[in-house]
Amino acid sequence: MVRDYGEFLGKTEPPVASPLAALGWRPFFANQVDADELLAHPPVRVTEVHRSSIHVVGDGIDQSLPWVAATTVGDWLMLNRELPTASRVLTRSTEIKRRAAGPGRDVQMIAANLDTAFIVSSCNADFNVARLERFLAVVLEAGVTPVVVLTKKDQAPDWQDYVAQTQAMTDAAVIAVNAKGDEVRSVLAPWCMPGQTVGFLGMSGVGKSTLTNAIGNLSVATGDIRTDDARGRHTTTRRQLFFVPNGPAILDTPGMRELQLTEAASGVGEVFSDLEEIASQCKFRDCAHGGEPGCKVQAGIAAGTIEPERLVRWQKLVAEDRVNSESVAQRRKREKGFSRMVNKSIRGKAR
Repeated sequence: MVRDYGEFLGKTEPPVASPLAALGWRPFFANQVDADELLAHPPVRVTEVHRSSIHVVGDGIDQSLPWVAATTVGDWLMLNRELPTASRVLTRSTEIKRRAAGPGRDVQMIAANLDTAFIVSSCNADFNVARLERFLAVVLEAGVTPVVVLTKKDQAPDWQDYVAQTQAMTDAAVIAVNAKGDEVRSVLAPWCMPGQTVGFLGMSGVGKSTLTNAIGNLSVATGDIRTDDARGRHTTTRRQLFFVPNGPAILDTPGMRELQLTEAASGVGEVFSDLEEIASQCKFRDCAHGGEPGCKVQAGIAAGTIEPERLVRWQKLVAEDRVNSESVAQRRKREKGFSRMVNKSIRGKAR
């Protein structure tokens, strides 16, 4: 039986320095803790979050705890054994988030402390450039390295066309694979070294769980796509972090029905950096790139160097992010004002 990730690749990799390092612990987190706290409260990493509990692992620790506020999968906690709910959540190195469903426009965390996000799509009718741009914006905003993985290569004679379309829209690495093939481990190996944390993001049925199984020798439930519309069925029901011996930590996520942007202006700017550069040369600073005189974007469209559809997609994401981000900012402002009012009232009563 294969024991670790190194054996998957036919290599003998040296073990990581410590059990905590194998879970993704690094100086970024260690620098947030002093020696006294480290002795009193051991570091643990959140692998699952449920309605009333979380599951954590650490050096010799593998247990469920009562729910700790403001935690998400991938977080590091300093475990308070006497009062677990008071465990301190360490500052995240990266965080991937989206606007939560519903009218409140709250922010929903997807994952914390990822190093690489594999954005998964299929070489079939469900391939969607606009959706890939959306995922790329979220991942880049988080400061996470994006890698686009195009699955079902074995079922698409024209898979090179899907690769070309993707490479035309991003500088990120683009890889086409058969998710069930033997090449998965070797082609994804550069991002899956010991101590690294990787995650698979995408719609249902694109092969995220199959890829997770391939890298980690796991048995996460998988399902096939529907033949009528090439869309997938949900198989993963919750976010979960898996640890591969002498390999990476792997986050498997449920398929996302939608990915609404919030607080992702920088990420959108990176995805559409070419258009932002051209737009900065427009005659008017507030140019809407419609019929304004001196619009360099419209000049590019007329010259055939800019696709009109790409401009529309850019404007849509910019507008969506602005609306959602403003709503978040306004809510935080209200909460801050309410907090000040409560504190003032408490101080008044104390007198």
